[in-house]
Amino acid sequence: MIWRLLHIVVLAGLVLAAADVYKIKYESTLEAERVAKLRAELRREQDLIASLRAEWSRLDRPDRLQELAQRHLPLKPLDIRQYDPLDKLPERPVELVPPGTADPIGAVIETLADPDTLTGSVPDRGQPR
Repeated sequence: MIWRLLHIVVLAGLVLAAADVYKIKYESTLEAERVAKLRAELRREQDLIASLRAEWSRLDRPDRLQELAQRHLPLKPLDIRQYDPLDKLPERPVELVPPGTADPIGAVIETLADPDTLTGSVPDRGQPR
């Protein structure tokens, strides 16, 4: 009687082990399919990136850009008369804080007290000061 019970327990253990092996094999097959799908998706993405780089290279050609600029932009070559001489440049703006000042906030307050220094404007000759 005890041998019969031992055979049934061993047989049940073998059935459970076979079921576990089948489960492991099924899961590994699913994982292998998932890896193959991811590899295919990765390959498609790499192909797409390569085609976009080729398209960018075609669109970024200097001769194509030159042709588009001539067709759509009203650009003209510069004339030498369009340049101003250096003496017509505006004066440099007044510095609110002279370089090397120990108290920059105090220097700004003193500059604000004298409005002519702040704006750098030329006084009107018709008005007495």
